[in-house]
Parts: sequence; C-alpha cells; structure tokens
Amino acid sequence: MTVYFIGAGPGAADLITLRGARTLGRCRVCLYAGSLVPPELLAECPPDARLVDTAGLDLDQITAEFAAAHEAGHDVARLHSGDPSVFSAVAEQMRRLDAAGIPYEVVPGVPAFAAAAAALGRELTVPTVGQTVILTRIAQQATPMPDGEDLATLGRSRALLVLHLAARYVDRVVGELLPHYGPDCPAAVVAMASRPDELVLRGTLADIADQVKAAGVVRTAVIMVGRTLAAEQFRDSHLYSPERDRPHPACDTPGT
Repeated sequence: MTVYFIGAGPGAADLITLRGARTLGRCRVCLYAGSLVPPELLAECPPDARLVDTAGLDLDQITAEFAAAHEAGHDVARLHSGDPSVFSAVAEQMRRLDAAGIPYEVVPGVPAFAAAAAALGRELTVPTVGQTVILTRIAQQATPMPDGEDLATLGRSRALLVLHLAARYVDRVVGELLPHYGPDCPAAVVAMASRPDELVLRGTLADIADQVKAAGVVRTAVIMVGRTLAAEQFRDSHLYSPERDRPHPACDTPGT
C-alpha cells in the first residue's frame, strides 16, 4: 500500500499529468480538497473508490484515513491543487506517514504560478531583465513567515515576485513593495488560472490594488510583480544564438 501525493494542477481538469491521472485511476481511496480540486478529476477514480473530501478534516483525521487504508491494503490518492512542492501542507502529512511507517510517493503537478504565466502569455525569466523568480506569501491569518522572508526584505532583490494567498491583502502587498519596485513597475493578478472563470488583471503597482478590489478578487489568485511582466526590449538568449558553437547533427547519431 502506498499514499500518492498527486498534484492536481491549477484548476483545469486536463492539466493533471498522465502519471497523475493513471495513478488516480488505480487507487481504491482518494482524499481531495473539495474546494480546490476540480470535481471532474474524481471521474478518473475507480467506480468503487472511497472518496473523502478533506475540506472539513484536520490533520489527525486525515492521518486516520491513511492508517485505515494502510490496514486494508488500499493505495491512496491524495489530491492536492497545483503542485505538492509549494504551499500544499504535504510536509506535515509526510512526517505523520514516516512516523507510522506508511510508504508514500509524490507525483508532480502544474503549479498555479505556471498557469498564471501562461494566462499572461509571459516568460517569467527574460535575458538581461530578470532571471530570478521568488515564490512567497504573506503572514496574515496564517503561519508566521520566517525571519528575513518578509516582503520588505524580499523586495530589495527587485526580482519577480509571485505571491500566493495574498489577494485579500493586496493593499498591504503594494504598500510594502512600492519603495523597492516603484509605482510604474508592472504587476498582474490571475484568479482561477486555467479555469473557465479565469480572470486576468494587468497594470502597475500604482493601480493593481484598485483593479483587484473592483473585480472582487479575494482568493484562488496569484499576484505577480516585476519588470519581466512587460519586458519588450531585451537581448536574445544565448541558447539559440547563431554565435553559439553547436555540434554537427551527425554527432548526436548513435554509434557516431
């Protein structure tokens, strides 16, 4: 028996990976966050699978579901929105599974920031403009941020910032970033990325907060701030430069 932590993707049911869908299709138990995971994905589960919405469960109750499945010898699909590697609360579940001696694996998914970048039609790393992306959040009715990871500190880098779980506090975000990025810095908010009701807001630090409040966006959104969001004048990357030395195609042929 194995618990599979599966990245369900940012919202669109067809953005789960093939591995994720195939794993989901053979697990007799599926634990999922009903408010975040698209219900269409549950159709991938076996017809007789036990489906458990974890939205109203605490960590002890979730762990008890793992233990019961382990006792019965049933694999578990633990569906998490986006990708399990960031802001998923997977680490604390793994710690409980380690203590109980229950094996687990992780199946990556499409993260929300990648879906948001796709909606914007933007590469987040642009030559000579920005090559660093910081994924973060703010401490507001949530676990406190570690020392040195507050927005004021991270903003000094002027790297592209991607903020999760912060749309409700957009005024605070703007206030803390303005001294470092300036009012003309490009900013964007993507809510419900990849879903039918996806909403894309584009602007600058000077006006993005008003746009967010006017649109009524308070959750399921990412905020992006950085110069790469509107970069037009930049040098081509070295990857495809005609000046770069390249091996002759024959050199890549097996046996040559």
